[in-house]
Amino acid sequence: MRFFLISLEQLVGKDGPVKERGEQRLNKQRCSLVSVPPHFMHCDVVDDWSSLQLASIDAGFDLAVVSAYRSFERQLLIWNEKAKGNRPLLDADGHVLDVSCLDDRSTVFAILGWSALPGGSRHHWGTDIDVYDRAAVASDYCVQLVADEVNAGGVFAPLHNWLDARIDASSAYGFYRPYQGGPSQGVAAERWHLSHRPTAEHFSRLLTAETLYGLLEQEVDMCLRDTVLANFDEIFTQYIAC
Repeated sequence: MRFFLISLEQLVGKDGPVKERGEQRLNKQRCSLVSVPPHFMHCDVVDDWSSLQLASIDAGFDLAVVSAYRSFERQLLIWNEKAKGNRPLLDADGHVLDVSCLDDRSTVFAILGWSALPGGSRHHWGTDIDVYDRAAVASDYCVQLVADEVNAGGVFAPLHNWLDARIDASSAYGFYRPYQGGPSQGVAAERWHLSHRPTAEHFSRLLTAETLYGLLEQEVDMCLRDTVLANFDEIFTQYIAC
């Protein structure tokens, strides 16, 4: 089975975004992603991830991955299911919204609070991971990735307090939290989301507004695409470039 990492270098040509679909817009360099069962990560992330994981075990935790690399197609599926109401939409506090009461613009921004645009997800790069403490729960526990799990009193709060201390001391092997919430960032705070800064910064610099707009412009199967494009400048500033 072959796995593909979105190549921003291939998306951008001298005349702007390349007008191609499907596999033609994806990087077929198989070495970019390596297997960290049952997930995949960028090859430049794996050693630092292993070091952080071993450090967690020494501290009494068992740092594990819920989600790592995610394909464009997978992100598009998540987006469309939320747009259609097949997955719940949450407000900033994690409460379920009544989709029937939302117009298209409100629906788009509700989705963006917790889910990235297809093509705009940091998970596409293989540099970002959602984590939990495997030692804190039973083997059949279903991780929800919600604030109640990771904030004070939550089952994974001790792990994240430990991670905070490591990140603050610059001893987290390059990992940090890209989504902290706040007035300038539309994405809700995601304490479970870690990014490998040394690798992710390269892709972040390449992901321009022009590149992403050109990609989404071609996605005829994307729900609420026209609404996204009509509000794209605001979306890119608050949810992508933040």
